[in-house]
Amino acid sequence: MGLNQVNLHGRLVRDIELKYTGNGTALLNNAIAVERDFKNKQTGERETDFINITVFSKTAEVISKYFKKGDGIIINGRIQTNKYQDKEGNNRTSVDVVVNGFDFPLSSKGSQQGG
Repeated sequence: MGLNQVNLHGRLVRDIELKYTGNGTALLNNAIAVERDFKNKQTGERETDFINITVFSKTAEVISKYFKKGDGIIINGRIQTNKYQDKEGNNRTSVDVVVNGFDFPLSSKGSQQGG
């Protein structure tokens, strides 16, 4: 059995859109902007990675209630790859973090545990 665990601290990139699957499971897809901990040697600026996240069930409902675009969030989860074909029939792979739990950054909404 392999280890697949991710912890990230970033800001939500898009407005929250909570959806429900056909069987009634809450689903939230978004992305978080995570600033790198070093500066680009040429520009002197920190670069940012935009990481897709997928959240299910009660965790998705709670995040949709307490967070909005631009809010800081700490998440933990696992990396999942998905293979699919685009509209032109090309094979593609997406990489997402499936969120198991989250927390509020201390600087924004206190230290309440979620998920």
